[in-house]
Amino acid sequence: MRNTFTISETEFPDIIESLLELSKTTPHFQYLDSHENPDLYQSHKWICAIGAKHVFSPKTDTPLDELFAFHQEHQDWLFGHLSYDLKNDLEELKSENPDHLAFPKLQFFIPETLIYSEGDTYIVKSHTYQNAEQFVAILPTENPSTSSSQVELKPKTSREQYLNCVNQLKEELQYGNIYEINYCIEFAQKAQIEPLQVFTKLSKLSKAPFMCYYRSNDQFMACASPERYLKKQGAKLISQPIKGTAKRSKDPVVDQELKKHLSQDEKERSENVMIVDLVRNDLSKVAQKASVKVDELFGIYSYPGVHQMISTVSCALKENLNFSDALKASFPMGSMTGAPKFKAMQLIEDYENFSRSLYSGSVGYITPSGDFDFNVVIRSILYSGKNQYVSARVGSAITIHCDAEKEYTECLLKAENLFRSLQSSPLQSKP
Repeated sequence: MRNTFTISETEFPDIIESLLELSKTTPHFQYLDSHENPDLYQSHKWICAIGAKHVFSPKTDTPLDELFAFHQEHQDWLFGHLSYDLKNDLEELKSENPDHLAFPKLQFFIPETLIYSEGDTYIVKSHTYQNAEQFVAILPTENPSTSSSQVELKPKTSREQYLNCVNQLKEELQYGNIYEINYCIEFAQKAQIEPLQVFTKLSKLSKAPFMCYYRSNDQFMACASPERYLKKQGAKLISQPIKGTAKRSKDPVVDQELKKHLSQDEKERSENVMIVDLVRNDLSKVAQKASVKVDELFGIYSYPGVHQMISTVSCALKENLNFSDALKASFPMGSMTGAPKFKAMQLIEDYENFSRSLYSGSVGYITPSGDFDFNVVIRSILYSGKNQYVSARVGSAITIHCDAEKEYTECLLKAENLFRSLQSSPLQSKP
């Protein structure tokens, strides 16, 4: 049984910095932050899991069933990730491209201590500490290290190779083999970094609603995701796929024009509605009859650096099904694969030159009652301390009417804050 106690925000206003510092000495750590972005479905402004009482790694080729059984046994909070390569256990697929990150296909941990914000109070649930005094005593009080990382990532796919692949994929589209595919490229470098400092910079630059700092032993992720993959709230499932990206401008008038243009762009709307239909189809496999609905179509949301087109799809989960059934029906998310999903994933393996690993997978948590909230791992720096490998992956939706040059420009736009987070100079968030 966990010990539960509270800490006043006024007594410890800088607690987040202290919690993040704990990650340097804690092999299992996860911090999720909404940056107070408006979200009808938000459960916590931020939540942090520290240390591992138990670690779950699957032993069979039915990992999500194993995860459900583990959750049933412990009835506790679980934090962790679903790697993109989990697809191989859900479908007759394979992953044979080079993987320099080697995140497990699925891993979760029961945290020793859990803390989250609720109003002007921090709620702490701990297997380790009896009261607030004990917990506060272990928090670092010195200022965080100011050491910085400076790494220049190199493209693993040249611009010319990218344009060639997109044109080949458009032939697949012309043949009718697919209707849309999310094609991604990698920028990487062999280097040693301080991942927490990278996350701190990326957080200031992006202020995304699904920010995450994640550590699993010597594997790290600094994530500035704007996208929710799937949330379970009682019987309700909510998915919020993104398709449609536009740059921001410092000029407010121009910025509003860019936002308006995105909202009316037929290409972006076409891409978005294709993925909405894919999500509707995925959810229909586990939904109560006539419960799948589109709560919002073509919503435009603004973040530092980009405007995004986001839609919301929801349903009611069938009474005889559980959270693992919802994940099996919908993973990997349609926004990072394409339509039809199976054929798109086959072509992703053929045309991309790296294993996606945790990228376009998901990180999140499962509550003791079986509710969950998971992001889409995009806009992220992934780092293997063992291999000293730093990676940023970006992509876009390829459709029959897309312009390869513009898609490449969109990839660079999405990577901009990732590159900046790896520079040593002071960084300021763009308006």
